[in-house]
Amino acid sequence: MSAVQDIVTGMGVVEVAARTVVLASADAALRQRLRRSLTGLRWQVREATGGAEAMAQLEASRPEALLVDSWLPDLEVGEFAGQVRRMYPTMEMLRVDGGVDGGARSPRRNELLHALREAQEAPLNDTATWKAAPIVVPRSPGRAPSVVKNFDQEAARRALSVLLGREETSRPESVVGSPLQDEVMLPEMVGASEPMRELTRLIRLVAPRSTTVLIEGETGTGKEVVAQALHRLSERAAKPFTVLNCAAIPEALLEAELFGHARGAFTGAVQSRTGRIEAAHGGTLFLDEIGEMPMALQAKMLRFLECGELQRVGDNETVRVDVRVIAATHQPLQQRSEERTFRLDLYHRLAVFPVEVPALRDRMEDLNLLTEHILEKMGQKMPRKRLSAEAAAKLHEHHWPGNVRELMHVLERGAILSGDRMEVGAEEIRYRRATRE
Repeated sequence: MSAVQDIVTGMGVVEVAARTVVLASADAALRQRLRRSLTGLRWQVREATGGAEAMAQLEASRPEALLVDSWLPDLEVGEFAGQVRRMYPTMEMLRVDGGVDGGARSPRRNELLHALREAQEAPLNDTATWKAAPIVVPRSPGRAPSVVKNFDQEAARRALSVLLGREETSRPESVVGSPLQDEVMLPEMVGASEPMRELTRLIRLVAPRSTTVLIEGETGTGKEVVAQALHRLSERAAKPFTVLNCAAIPEALLEAELFGHARGAFTGAVQSRTGRIEAAHGGTLFLDEIGEMPMALQAKMLRFLECGELQRVGDNETVRVDVRVIAATHQPLQQRSEERTFRLDLYHRLAVFPVEVPALRDRMEDLNLLTEHILEKMGQKMPRKRLSAEAAAKLHEHHWPGNVRELMHVLERGAILSGDRMEVGAEEIRYRRATRE
């Protein structure tokens, strides 16, 4: 048997690494036992602690098979499995509980099933394995699972029984909105509403890839926070995260700021300068307010996105740069491209994976969580204040055209107006008057 099998799909020939399996599970002890069993059967095992990481492993290794746990800490298992089936229809996919989850049949399926049974039936004699990572123990419906460290061996046995499905009545649900979903929210994403859960799912799904992302949303919704989360969860997290606000730099200087310039390229260019793109080499470039980029510069940006090469202003040499581009805008770029005020080809190149950040008025159930989060952050620089019941109710009556940014300003203003009092009253919750057109 060769190291690589050629499997013909409807899109052509795809190279599949034989005897390579991706193991997706948040349970470190289970992964260790499966790795031991599969390695003994001469399999190469690539581990992933969640669905997003598993997607990156699938793309990188094109394995023969995928083993996926009954739940994942970042993605809903059903949706993850469905996407895997669409993207890799010729790959064997098995659940940790021994079930078949679609796709082709591996010629070594029996080996995989044997490894799964062996891993599930293995005694837990190594307590150090359980101390290496926290264990998530599902609670009763309606409550978030708790994370318990330094379990004793008996508690570890009980937790493993739940995770492996041996106690069906306590088994965690694998649907959107289940109690386990409370564990998957990113620290940057404050809120538990359905729009925020969907946003978190998309972030985790695309973060491990180098795909260009276009973040859309109204002013003040937190688009840069989303970009930072994408960078933090990517393999480029240790590299630079460079930000350029296209609306904050004069048009005449924007090209040099973005691409850099050579010495003497223009008046005042007394020395060469590295541009923001080159400064982000190996990392992520975040282009905020991309809709403000001049048309002439859009063509040059499109050229860079297509070939990964840039040319500094006043220089004849090209420089190759490895950068992931994330762009953000509050403008309807698709509509602008149809009106020919934004390049259609650049829009399509940026919107490979569009992500929309919901407006605050569309997730008002998150208002209390956001308020507490903002007050907590403000309490790091000034005495921690709280809202009266009347003040909290007044917040829910507002439409929030300025979204989360406006909420931050209203709370800061209220804290100042309350003076030495530790409680912000309804009279201190003041909104700016709308400007007349």
